[in-house]
Amino acid sequence: MSDSLNLSDWALRHRALVWFFMVLIIAAGLFSYKRLGRNEDPAFTVKTMVVQAAWPGATVDEMIKQVTDRIEKKLQETPDLDFTRSYTTAGVTTVFVNLLGSTRSKDVPDRWYQVRKKIGDIRGTFPAGVIGPGFNDEFGDTYGILYAFTADGFTPRQLRDYVEGVRSKLLEIHDVSKIDIFGAQDEKIYVEFSARRLAGLKLDRQALLAALQAQNAVTPAGVVQGTDERILVQVTGRFRSEEDLRRVNFVVDGRIFRLSDIATVKRGYSDPPQPLFRYNGTPAIGLGIAMRSGGDVLALGRSVEEAMTKITANLPVGIEPRLVADQPRVVESAVDDFMEALWEAIAIVLGVSFLSLGLRAGAVVACSIPLVLAAVFVAMEIGGIDLQRVSLGALIIALGLLVDDAMITVEMMVTKLEEGLDSARAATFAYTSTAFPMLTGTLVTVVGFMPIGFAKSAAGEYTFSIFTVVAIALLVSWAVAVIFAPLLGVAILPATMKHKTHSEPEAIMRRFRSLLLWAMRARWITIGATLALLVLSALALRFVPQQFFPASDRPELLVDLTLSRSASIYASDRTASRFVALLKGDSDVDHWTTYVGQGAVRFYLPLDVQLPNDFFSQTVVVTKSLDARERVRARLEKALTDNFPEVVSRISPLELGPPVGWPLQYRVRGPDPQKVSDIAYRVAGLVATDRRTQSINFDWIEPMRMLRIRVNQDQARLLGISSQALAQSVNIVVTGVTMTQIRDDIYLVDTNARAGAEDRLSASTVKTLEIPLPNGKAVPLLQVAAVEYGLDWPLIWRRDRLATITVRADLTQGVQPATVIAALKTKMAELSAGLPQGYQVAVGGTVEESAKSQASVAAVLPVAGLLMLIILMIQLQSVSRLFLVLSVAPFGLIGVVLALLVAHKPLGFVALLGVMALVGMIVRNSVILVDQIETEIAHGRSRWSAVIEATSHRFRPILLTATAAILGMIPIAPTVFWGPMAYAIMGGLAVATALTLVFLPALYVAWFRIPEDPSQASG
Repeated sequence: MSDSLNLSDWALRHRALVWFFMVLIIAAGLFSYKRLGRNEDPAFTVKTMVVQAAWPGATVDEMIKQVTDRIEKKLQETPDLDFTRSYTTAGVTTVFVNLLGSTRSKDVPDRWYQVRKKIGDIRGTFPAGVIGPGFNDEFGDTYGILYAFTADGFTPRQLRDYVEGVRSKLLEIHDVSKIDIFGAQDEKIYVEFSARRLAGLKLDRQALLAALQAQNAVTPAGVVQGTDERILVQVTGRFRSEEDLRRVNFVVDGRIFRLSDIATVKRGYSDPPQPLFRYNGTPAIGLGIAMRSGGDVLALGRSVEEAMTKITANLPVGIEPRLVADQPRVVESAVDDFMEALWEAIAIVLGVSFLSLGLRAGAVVACSIPLVLAAVFVAMEIGGIDLQRVSLGALIIALGLLVDDAMITVEMMVTKLEEGLDSARAATFAYTSTAFPMLTGTLVTVVGFMPIGFAKSAAGEYTFSIFTVVAIALLVSWAVAVIFAPLLGVAILPATMKHKTHSEPEAIMRRFRSLLLWAMRARWITIGATLALLVLSALALRFVPQQFFPASDRPELLVDLTLSRSASIYASDRTASRFVALLKGDSDVDHWTTYVGQGAVRFYLPLDVQLPNDFFSQTVVVTKSLDARERVRARLEKALTDNFPEVVSRISPLELGPPVGWPLQYRVRGPDPQKVSDIAYRVAGLVATDRRTQSINFDWIEPMRMLRIRVNQDQARLLGISSQALAQSVNIVVTGVTMTQIRDDIYLVDTNARAGAEDRLSASTVKTLEIPLPNGKAVPLLQVAAVEYGLDWPLIWRRDRLATITVRADLTQGVQPATVIAALKTKMAELSAGLPQGYQVAVGGTVEESAKSQASVAAVLPVAGLLMLIILMIQLQSVSRLFLVLSVAPFGLIGVVLALLVAHKPLGFVALLGVMALVGMIVRNSVILVDQIETEIAHGRSRWSAVIEATSHRFRPILLTATAAILGMIPIAPTVFWGPMAYAIMGGLAVATALTLVFLPALYVAWFRIPEDPSQASG
């Protein structure tokens, strides 16, 4: 490089300015570090929207044909649509709109607008009586702070009043975006008629209901406009309580009846209940607090804690708020643990620097670390990157790499000082000789991380900060190495240094040179042996388990209990109560919360949220440690197997990365639900042949009993009864209808008319039901209709408008889904080959999501590869040298496979990203070595001698930088999330470094057919 471009020389000529910027960067870094947001996991957009519509009274088949299918057809026009999933029950349809993983987060709100607009376009095509559709595009909102409010000596309504008051006060906190209440039971007023009594009095139930509705209607009575003032006119009579209802009078045939004379009026709660919430088995109301986008979760936690301290002091004795999910505390602990790991990594890297370079030279490298980290913190604040699991891990990965350039600069300065140059000339020489190769190596390493940064998938979005943090750190480290490190070197290193042997013992160098000479002389043996190891590693790769993302290291366990799809919420509640009895008195359990009739609310971003369903309950068990979690899991799994044979149960820790749910899944799709059901049973049979699978189940498959009332239309018309009137009469008896609402403070209390308990609690009473006639008389239902039992689907899942049953299974401990899927591949292919046209079996779950994520990474590889080639070609300007530099990269696989097998770690998505990034790290060392060989040749050495001298000269810096990177990974190696990646990089880099120093020189002399130099014969 020309002197005009010598940044080191510029820095030395503008020392005051450069010192000023160093201080400024450190100060700005400290300021930014304090301001950086803290989070447990990186934010990623849940690209799912929920569209829901109701059509009371419609069957499942009618809902699908008239509502679900219309919605799904229209939604297929949505830009960036991946697939739709729909869940249809009698009278209700729920459609999940899933966007492609490649959809940019900033485009998602527009896509949801398109969904609303398109559904709005077809709203007029729905049958009369359809309610909605409604939309939920906040499906991914996370309630990081959850409170459970229990009450002793208070009614549920009183407890809810207090919780609503708490909610109102907490909504004033700055970082709160919304607060939701769950588990609360709406109050209802039930007006229970006796069918026989009404018939005996010849009262028309429908007329009574209409009269009640009319009296309670909110209707304007007008405004009197005077010359000087306006006077509002109000008409009284609206219902304020159940007492108002009891006093309502009816005149029938000249007689006056009060409602209390002909019906029982009572206030109660939803029957059947709405989804229930329990804390340690006690009925509770939950309060979920969500943070605004871009908020500081730790600041939110402090604000909520302060507010709750004041609020709790004013709550009456008996009402207790319990903190059941505290993301701020989890985040603080996680960030503290990672900061501790970061300091450990810094200590390790500094130790390597001081031991290898000496005290003064090591101090130069030590000073470069805070400079780089400070600049990275500033860039993270500007880029909106929080301190969280991925970004902190990326900092630790970057730490082992960011000292490389500073080490190379300082080592070159020391060498030139030993040769007699003064400090300034030594510093500027380091720039002219190493800056461009270092930049090439830095850019190549950054490009190695590029597939992570540009992978268009949910997993890519989750891990995006690996690329950004590492790229920023490496680019800043090069700038620090060429601008600040020379100035630091001039200030810290002595002005003159005596020539001395490098810090490694002379015996080590002699042995290395002997090994190098042997490898160069036996070049074909060296190359052949290395290739053989690569082939063995490729073959051994199939013994490394495949994984998507590991389970979280949080202490929670999720316990899912699923009954038959026809089960009531009462049955689910009884089952959940039996289960939580197992937890009482368990010393390993801190507390637990139970959700009956729905899954847990999203208290953790990657949670696989479950739909509200009467047949489902989920318990979140918080254990006291990770070891305790595994002990509790083992005990509960055995208890569920032994004591809950009727329940499909699953016990799992929280997931990391995009949520998947059941690890092993096969989707069976086709037009006819019955045929799909038959095929699903066959698929389940094949899955059961693998003994590593357990808890095989279906998301739906069994029909449920139903009562079908076949109306004799001729007889009904003779009596003046319509099907609508008959259905309303049955509905009032069996379920009840909402006839009006009482406005009670901030609540709307539905007033439901229904039959008495003796008439509605048995299906057999339907047959004896008395149907009122227009003339005031009544006839038995069996006179106008036949009542029979039948079977129908309780619900139908569809995917892209085809009925879809998902066969799901859990796996024995330590078994990865990809392993079982691979083992079943042949059997499933044979089954698929024999299926009728239009029916298919597809792999879902973890394996499908992993394949999508890997495909998103693979899509970026050609671009990354091309960029790497361009950068290297600019530096090397030779196709032959380009080939040599790239030749070592594949051999990193040897170390990767060896390390993962020895450490018993799976090759997960994050580890795969590490393997790709490893390519850049390996090529970086190769570039510097090949560049040094060319420099030695340019200085007049023979080619054989140049290879030996260049390799010997680069032995120490290559070894030191690789050692720093490898040892810097030690603090994150034991972690669940980063462990596989750390081991992959450590193993791959260790082997590749050795091959760079031995295999690459042998390949170089073989490639260019360089004969041995007789003058080097002695070695």
